[in-house]
Formats: sequence, structure tokens, C-alpha cells
Amino acid sequence: MPAVETIAEGSVTQQVSGRLVVETPGQGFTDITDATARWVFGTGILQGLLTVFCRHTSASLVIQENADPDVLADLMTAFDRLAPRGASYVHATEGPDDMPAHIRSMLTGSGLSIPVMEGQMVLGTWQGLYLVEHRDRPHQRDIVFHLIGA
Repeated sequence: MPAVETIAEGSVTQQVSGRLVVETPGQGFTDITDATARWVFGTGILQGLLTVFCRHTSASLVIQENADPDVLADLMTAFDRLAPRGASYVHATEGPDDMPAHIRSMLTGSGLSIPVMEGQMVLGTWQGLYLVEHRDRPHQRDIVFHLIGA
């Protein structure tokens, strides 16, 4: 039977919320792993669950490969095939990149839950946390953190 680690009985559960503002350069992946890890460590919570939420409908959050940048390039190419610009979308008032951005955001999601152990996010060896900007021009994106634990 696998070992199961639990928070010590009698621990005081805490909740902490925070915010990260990310300036994107336009379409692509922005690595927010280090900034998020610093925030988590600074809370003093050692064991818990981190919720990361993107407050936008044309950007998203993903956990993805952080070792080979070709993976991110290939993912952008795949997005272009799945939700191309220039398709016959009804919603076009905000430009040709807006509706594809909404589709891409829906496919990838606006929120993630990440376990925290020993004051660190529990990510795999080759995993990083990314904000994905789906619009062509730079944007300021608001990311909200919520960590609950002890």
C-alpha cells in the first residue's frame, strides 16, 4: 500500500489570497512558475492546495513542459490549427484574434489546482506553470491565488 502523508492533527488551517499582474508580450506562453513559487513560499503555509485563477476570457493557465521550448512552439502551431484566425466567426467586433482566443481559452481553462508540500508547489520535474496569452497584442493579465493549508 502506498504511503499517505497527512497534515498533522491539531494543525491550524489557514487561507491566504494574493494577486499577480502579468504583462504579456502578445500571443504566447509566459512562465509564471517562479513568481508563483515565491508567493507560495512567502505565505508560510507548508501543506495545502493552491488555486490559481486567470480573470480573463482570452487568456488561460496551463501546466506544461518547461525544458524544451519547441514544445511551446508546437502547441502554438496546434492552437492555430484548432482555432484559426480568419475563420468565419460571428463574433468579430474585437478583431480577428478575439474569437480564436476565446476558443483557445475554453480548451485550456482559466483555473488550476496545485498541491503544496513543504512550502513548495508539487510539480513534476519538467513541468512549469504558464499564462497563455491568446491575443496578438500585449495585455496586462490579472492572476488570483488562493492557498489553503497549514
